Amino acid sequence: MHFNLGRMKEELAELKEEMNAPEFWTNLERSTTVNRRVSSLEGKIDHVTKLHARADDVEAMLSLLAEDEDPDIAAECEAELTSLTAAAEELELETLMRGQYDDCNAVLSLHAGAGGTEAQDWTGMLYRMYTRYCERHGYKVTLLDFLDGDEAGVKSATFQVEGDHAYGFLRSEKGVHRLVRISPFDSNARRHTSFSSLDVSPIMEDDGEFEVNMEEVRIDTYRAGGAGGQHVNRTDSAVRMTHIPTGIVAQCQNERSQVQNREMCLRILKSRLLELREREKEEQMADIKGEMKKIEWGSQIRSYVFQPYTMVKDHRTGFEMGNVDEVMDGNLDGFITAYLKMQ
Repeated sequence: MHFNLGRMKEELAELKEEMNAPEFWTNLERSTTVNRRVSSLEGKIDHVTKLHARADDVEAMLSLLAEDEDPDIAAECEAELTSLTAAAEELELETLMRGQYDDCNAVLSLHAGAGGTEAQDWTGMLYRMYTRYCERHGYKVTLLDFLDGDEAGVKSATFQVEGDHAYGFLRSEKGVHRLVRISPFDSNARRHTSFSSLDVSPIMEDDGEFEVNMEEVRIDTYRAGGAGGQHVNRTDSAVRMTHIPTGIVAQCQNERSQVQNREMCLRILKSRLLELREREKEEQMADIKGEMKKIEWGSQIRSYVFQPYTMVKDHRTGFEMGNVDEVMDGNLDGFITAYLKMQ
């Protein structure tokens, strides 16, 4: 594992020097980005420094143990080594964040697929699973768009996730998720298979060189609905933008005004178009479309089996967990780690 502490300190010094410039705070977007990066770097440097200090302490304890085989020192050393190993493995994951946009925040969009009410209930369960994952890792979640299911659950939900390497970790979750269980909506208690898809896009910093041709964008406004309480308006404040050439859609109904929703919607649309542009540089369009599979049988990245046995298995890595409840409560670290290491 290699963590370039020296380079991080150099970058931190450069950013702090930039912050001292008189005109720095006049550019809100840049100052916000720099502040976030400074906070991230300071946290990482502090974390690595503490790990180095703990490693030195363990080395000292091992030296003592070599001179005096005290069982108390041996037990303390073993406990600290176990804890230090876990912390180092967690840090190792950050070294796998080598993608161009892995440092970015992310937008996640869930959509119910084949399965009717059962699939919509499954989509609601996935929404809770991902919000619980974000809570576990200290990520901030902002709901941008939400459409209730016909009878239960959720038809679709779009939410923003903010935090260190949000996109880098969550990009591994993009794809179709399959549920097998005895349906609570079936009076005959038959086993059902349902599907829901998750799309994950990075929220990229605007490089100033990429602009959306608004003549190619259809803008629809509609009345906000679903979750939101007092934020649900009596006017057509919700906004949906469709990029006609690519079919990419972005929508937002969370903000209080149509103007704010337009701004957020355009930001999401621009990020998705930028992502597509970058992917086109590396892949042929046929390959990109090949990843956008139908939300149905045979295209899932992961299966969640509730009956007749309990198992969650990722079909890309082979990683699996038998404790379904723990997974649905947001414990996705094993799946994400396996995917990152596989790459």
